[in-house]
Amino acid sequence: MATYLHTKNRIICALMVVASGFMFFAGYGFAAAAEGTSESQILRALTPTSKTRNLSATPQDAKQQSFISSLRSPNKTRSLTLDERQEVAVIAKERPSIDLEIYFDYNSADIASKAIPDLMNLGRALTDPELQGSVFLLSGHTDAKGGQEYNLKLSERRAQAVKEFLVQNFRIANDSLVATGYGKEQLKNQVNPFAAENRRVQVVNLQAKQEAGK
Repeated sequence: MATYLHTKNRIICALMVVASGFMFFAGYGFAAAAEGTSESQILRALTPTSKTRNLSATPQDAKQQSFISSLRSPNKTRSLTLDERQEVAVIAKERPSIDLEIYFDYNSADIASKAIPDLMNLGRALTDPELQGSVFLLSGHTDAKGGQEYNLKLSERRAQAVKEFLVQNFRIANDSLVATGYGKEQLKNQVNPFAAENRRVQVVNLQAKQEAGK
């Protein structure tokens, strides 16, 4: 009987150790997941590689570059038209990009305080010598909750809020940042249209500094 109890106690202790270890690693995983995107991660994602197509390589590419230049006009304060949003989305698919989960106050374009560290990392990356002088697209996206028109306007205001933060805090040239919203048109997770990952700001390097300076 004593041997049985001794063995049983050892099994219980072993299970407790395993459970404790599982909780530790699970906790570590949650902590890692909760961490924002680092400056170096953003920098790597937005830096063009040798495989990135040069926008001036063909007449069609030159047309696209001219289009991007038109979006940079200092007098351009209006929202992008539907055609402009669609055209810039086509270009963005082939350019270096990264999705950032930027938090905003509920139903608002006010940046939440917990989003500031990620935005600071973004600002530092965009002003790194490797990227400084490039032209970036800031596109806002929402999940599928709510109407199309409402989400479109909300996502646009949020993208504009990110642009204003970067201009004010990092002195990035106003015409180096193109802000627009897509609402729920481009769901990242189409299987779960209400997933948090759909609520994001995508940053795209539309023109590398060498191209933008031409």
